[in-house]
Amino acid sequence: MVKSDDRLRGLVPESFETYQIVEPRDIVVRPTDLQNDWNSLRFALSPHRGIITSAYICLRTQGEMTREYGYLLLHAYDLKKIFYGLGSGLRQNLDWEDFKSLPCLVPPVAEQDAVVRFLDHADRRIRRATRAKQKMIALLNEQKQAVIHRAVTRGLDPNVRLKPSGMDWLGDVPVHWEVWRIGRLGRIGNGSTPSRSHQAYWDGGTRPWLNSSSVNRGRIRHADQFVTDLALQECHLPRLTPGTLLVAITGQGRTRGTAAILEMEATINQHMAYIAPDRDRVISEYLRLSLIAAYPELRRISDGSGSTKGALTCGDLSQFKVALPPQDEQGRIVAAVETSVGEIERAIAGSAASIDLLNEYRSRLITDVVTGRLDVRDAAASLPEESRDSELLDDIAVEQMAEPDVEGLEPIEA
Repeated sequence: MVKSDDRLRGLVPESFETYQIVEPRDIVVRPTDLQNDWNSLRFALSPHRGIITSAYICLRTQGEMTREYGYLLLHAYDLKKIFYGLGSGLRQNLDWEDFKSLPCLVPPVAEQDAVVRFLDHADRRIRRATRAKQKMIALLNEQKQAVIHRAVTRGLDPNVRLKPSGMDWLGDVPVHWEVWRIGRLGRIGNGSTPSRSHQAYWDGGTRPWLNSSSVNRGRIRHADQFVTDLALQECHLPRLTPGTLLVAITGQGRTRGTAAILEMEATINQHMAYIAPDRDRVISEYLRLSLIAAYPELRRISDGSGSTKGALTCGDLSQFKVALPPQDEQGRIVAAVETSVGEIERAIAGSAASIDLLNEYRSRLITDVVTGRLDVRDAAASLPEESRDSELLDDIAVEQMAEPDVEGLEPIEA
């Protein structure tokens, strides 16, 4: 992304004189932190003239290897995770020495051009299909949000009499419902991260410890990290039971404000708040649905919280108000939403699985073509010419492809 001077934020240096200059079609490498980051792709072909810090490496092919083919070759190695066995230092960083002796396949330039042409053509179509699936997922998520919002603010009876809730995000609610602060519905708190340098807090740990990314699962049934009983005793770590609600309270992505329900015993870090509901007043799953419906409002509150820079607090959650029907009605709403939303979630899962398959196909195709397992010279020669306007045409096609089939998925009613 190209940024103008007036859009520079954060730790902007006084001078850029010590930075490396990158020319169009140079290969930019992020060689750091191989130990902890196995997911990121590490090579890019620069479309612009710009600068990079010394944390990055700039490569430029010469002789009989074109820059575009050189990038695709390194990208193919990256997709196969070749570089994670290289590097040095505590965090496994790459440097020029790791690239100097890297074996390179160098077909004739005409064949390199054919590889680049074929893969560019294929990649456009794969990305178009992927964007269509992503757009469909976004539309289905919007519909899911609307179904849940209607259920926890209006209930199941379309003819029920309404009254003002006093809250903009809630609007009018059924006359027999009450509006409660979450702090009156349960106990609220957060957790911590035990010192990583204190091995007794982590080695041999058996107590599930969750970070904020876990809320994206919706229902939390397993953990990737564990702490010891000593950590529970000496650190600010709550012991949480199944049925507890977890809310991500920090972060700049979509995670902040997301709520999930805990289905096992666990503890959490400081980037999450827990709500242990009073089960004589509210069903855990109903409260989770209320928080899902409130997601846009929780984001608005956290974005406007001044010095916290995009964060919710336990106090924000304690003061936050939700609409509360009688418990028997809460149960009926939960059951109805599960039935209606289940169909939407199956459609979302199907689209997500299709994206995974497209990504797998793309990776395999690039690897096979670049390494010569698949001869594409004849196929590349027969491809039509594509103009820069084809990206716009792709976007139009995505709009047409991404209209989801949502027949029968209208908001639920009694």
